[in-house]
Amino acid sequence: MELTAQAPAENRPAHRPESRPEAGSGSDAGNRPEGRSEHRSEQRPVGRRDTDGMAVASFVLGLLGLLVLNIVLGPVAIALASVALWRGTGRRGRALLGLGLGVADLVLLGVLMSLNNSVSWSFAG
Repeated sequence: MELTAQAPAENRPAHRPESRPEAGSGSDAGNRPEGRSEHRSEQRPVGRRDTDGMAVASFVLGLLGLLVLNIVLGPVAIALASVALWRGTGRRGRALLGLGLGVADLVLLGVLMSLNNSVSWSFAG
C-alpha cells in the first residue's frame, strides 16, 4: 500500500515535463534506485571535487610559502599535493606545481637559514 500526499491545486505546477517518466513506469524504472537523480552521471563525485580543491590549495599555499611562513606552508603544500595526486585529481598539473612549490619553500628556508647563520631567517638580515 502506497500513501502519497498531494498539494493543493494552486501549489502544483501546471504541467509535468515530458522527458521525465513517472517513478513507477518506464523501462529504466526498475534499474534506478528510488530517490536517485536521473542526471547522476552529469554530477561530479564529491571526492573528485575535494581532490581538485586540494590540488589548488597546495598550489596557492606553496606559492604563498615562498614569501612567508615557508616552514609551515611548505610541508602543508607537499601533503595536500601528495594526497590529491594519490586520489587521482583532475588537476594533476596544479598538484604537481603545488608539490614543487612546497619543496621550493623548504629549500628556500634552508638557503636563507644558512646565509643568516641562524635557525630562522628574516628580510632584515
